[in-house]
Amino acid sequence: MCEHEHHHHCNKSFSLSKIGIATAIIFAILIFQIDGIAKVLLYLCAYLFAGGDILLKAVKNILNKEIFDENFLMSIATLGAFAIKEYPEAVMVMLLYQLGEYFQDKAVDKSRASITSLMDIRPDYANIEKGNEIIKTVPEKVQLGEIIIVKTGEKIPLDGTVVSGKATVDTSALTGESVPRELTEGSQAISGCINTNGVLRIKVEKEFGESTVAKILELVEHANTKKAKTENFITKFAKIYTPIVVFAALLLAVIPPLITGQSFSTWILRALTFLVISCPCAFVISVPLGFFAGIGGASRAGILIKGSCYLEAISKPYAIAFDKTGTLTKGIFEVQNIIPQAGVSTNEILKTAAICETYSNHPIANAIKKACNFPSDNDKSVEIKEIAGEGIRAKIENNILLTGNQKLMESFGIQYSKCEEDGSIVYVAQNNQYLGAIVISDEVKPDSQKTIASLKEMGIKSIMLTGDLQKNAENISKKLEIDKTYFELLPSDKVEKIENIINSEKPKNKSVVFVGDGINDAPVLTLADVGIAMGALGSDAAIEAADIVIMDDKPEKIITAIKIAKKTMLIVKQNIAFAISIKVLFLLLGAIGFMTMWGAVFADVGVTLLAVINSLRALKSGN
Repeated sequence: MCEHEHHHHCNKSFSLSKIGIATAIIFAILIFQIDGIAKVLLYLCAYLFAGGDILLKAVKNILNKEIFDENFLMSIATLGAFAIKEYPEAVMVMLLYQLGEYFQDKAVDKSRASITSLMDIRPDYANIEKGNEIIKTVPEKVQLGEIIIVKTGEKIPLDGTVVSGKATVDTSALTGESVPRELTEGSQAISGCINTNGVLRIKVEKEFGESTVAKILELVEHANTKKAKTENFITKFAKIYTPIVVFAALLLAVIPPLITGQSFSTWILRALTFLVISCPCAFVISVPLGFFAGIGGASRAGILIKGSCYLEAISKPYAIAFDKTGTLTKGIFEVQNIIPQAGVSTNEILKTAAICETYSNHPIANAIKKACNFPSDNDKSVEIKEIAGEGIRAKIENNILLTGNQKLMESFGIQYSKCEEDGSIVYVAQNNQYLGAIVISDEVKPDSQKTIASLKEMGIKSIMLTGDLQKNAENISKKLEIDKTYFELLPSDKVEKIENIINSEKPKNKSVVFVGDGINDAPVLTLADVGIAMGALGSDAAIEAADIVIMDDKPEKIITAIKIAKKTMLIVKQNIAFAISIKVLFLLLGAIGFMTMWGAVFADVGVTLLAVINSLRALKSGN
C-alpha cells in the first residue's frame, strides 16, 4: 500500500472543504480590501486551512529524522513567504498542492470503486445439519465434529471428511489446477473449493481459523509486511531537491554580505525570496495530475491501478512471473485432439464417448458433449454403469460402449495403443474393439504467446510458477517460449520463489511483477513489487491482494499497462525537467535581485499550466 495515498484516501472530502474555505477567505480579503493586522490574520487562517496538515507532517517527519521531503520543502518556502509578507503566495502554494493530491486521489478512488464492484462479494456461509433441519451460519461459528451440507454451486466453507454423497469439486481457485477432483465418502474436503455437481455431507475437522482458506489469507497478511514500501515519485524527488534549495538559500543569506560588506537584511530578504521562488508549484500539481491521467487512461483500457506508486513500479519491470491456469491458459477443458484407429472416423469416437457421458456433469464429460455437436441417440434407452476410478460402461441396443482411462481398457482386456499426448486422455471402445483416444486439455489463451513475445522484445524476463505437473507445465512453457518455469508448487513455494527473485536477482531500481488469478496466488500477489490479478475469473482474495487488476483476463493488457506506465512516467519527468529549467533561470535572477516575487509567481503559474496540459496527454494512453 502506498502509505501516502492511504493517508489521503481518508481525508479527501475533508481536504476539499479545506481548499474551499481557504479560497473563500482569500476572495473575502480581495473583495473587501481588508488591510492591516486583520489581513495578516485572515491570510494565516487561510494558510492553516490549506496547509495545516502539511506543516504537521513536516514536524512529525523531522521528529522521525526524515527531514527533506515535500512537506518540509512546502513548509519552509511558505513560512519564508510569510516572513517577507508574500501572504497570497504562501496560501496559493498550499492550495495547489492540496488540489493536485485531490485529483490523484480521485483517480485512485475511481479505480478502487471499479475493483470493489468487480469483486464477487458473495458471503461465505455454512449449512449445518441439526436433526432434520439445516441451519445457515457463518463458518466461524461451526464447531468441530458438526456435519455441514454443501450443495451444487456452493463453496466448501471448512476442511473436513466427506461422510456421504459424491461430487466433483473445482479446486482451481485454491490450487490453480483446472483438473476437477472427485470427492466420495471418506475423501478429504478442502475449504475454498466449489462443488460443481452433487451434494456432500462433510464432518468438520478444522475450525475456520485453521482451515486452508484462512491459512492462505494469513499468508497474504504476512506477505504484506514483507513487501517493500514503494515511495511516491514526488517524495523521492523532494529528497534531492529540498536540501539543495535550502542550503543554497542559506549560502545566499550569509556569503554575499560577508564578501561585499552589504547589510545582512538585504540578503536575508533575497534568500527568503529565493526560497519562495524555489517552491515547486508546477511539480506539486503536475506530478499528481500526471498520475491521475495515467491511472485514468489505464482504467479506460480496462486496467485498474490501485495507486500511483504501482504505476511507477510497473514502468520498469525486471521480470514478470505468471501463474499458468486461468492466467496464461483459459482454465477450461476443451477437446484438443482425437486419435482414431485405422478405419474409424473421429465423429464415431466422439459420438460413442458422448453417449457414455450422457448423464455426467464432470468437466471432461462436458468438454466431450460440447465437442460432439450432433445429437447423441438419447431417444434410445441407454444403460449406464459408472466404474469408480476407471470410467463408464454403457449399453445401447446390444452394443457395449466403454469410455475411460487406461485402467478401464485393461480391466476389460482391450488391446489399446497408449496415447502420449499432454492432457487428460479418454480411451473409447465398442464391443471390445478399441476405437481411439480423445485428448482433453486446458487451452492456452489466444494472446498469451504474443504477450511473452512482447516481453522478450522489451528485454523483460518471463517466468512461470504453477502448481501443475511437470509434464503439463513444460508443454505450455515450450509452446510459449517462457524463459524459466517452476512446477508442482504449493502457495508457500510460490511465495518463496518470488522472494528469492526479489532478494537475489533483481537490480536495484527495477520491479518484479506477478500475475495470477486464484486464491492460492493471493500471497504472491501481495509480496511481489506489483501484483496483477485477472479480474473477470479471478477469486476475491486475488483481486483484493493485487495492486493492479485486469478486467478482462487478457494477458496482453499487461503490455498495455507497461506502455501506459512508461508514457506517464515520461510525461511526469518532462514536466519536472521543464519546471526545473525555468525555475533555475528565475532563481538566478531572484538571487541577484532582478526578479520580483510576483514575476516569479507568474512564471510559476505559466509553467504549472503548461505542465497540467502536458499531463492530460496521459489520459489518452488507454486508447
